[in-house]
Amino acid sequence: QVQLVESGGGVVQAGGSLRLSCAASGRTLSAYAMGWFRQAPGKERECVAGISWSGSSTYYLDSLKGRFTMSRDNAKNTVYLQMNSLKPEDTAVYYCARSRKSGVVAERGAYDYWGQGTQVTVSS
Repeated sequence: QVQLVESGGGVVQAGGSLRLSCAASGRTLSAYAMGWFRQAPGKERECVAGISWSGSSTYYLDSLKGRFTMSRDNAKNTVYLQMNSLKPEDTAVYYCARSRKSGVVAERGAYDYWGQGTQVTVSS
């Protein structure tokens, strides 16, 4: 069993930055790809970033490229999402998830363990 706990969310003004963290316990994350998803009210949960088991490959939602950066520290069993130049439309609950695979994937169905989510609110 894997437990994922996100932290770092909050309220920030447009143009600001936040760094989300996701710490895992129970089992190592090092053999698996990880992802960050977000879900805004009334919208589908979407993958905003993914990273392969080694960190050598990443995926980003096209509209976020250049603003969000995902990284991982396998020694700490933790993944991160650095979010810069935040916009009001980035407001959502952000979830980290562990993939069943080692290579980066964006499909929600490829992920089997999920955190409880952390709220990010960007004010205009």
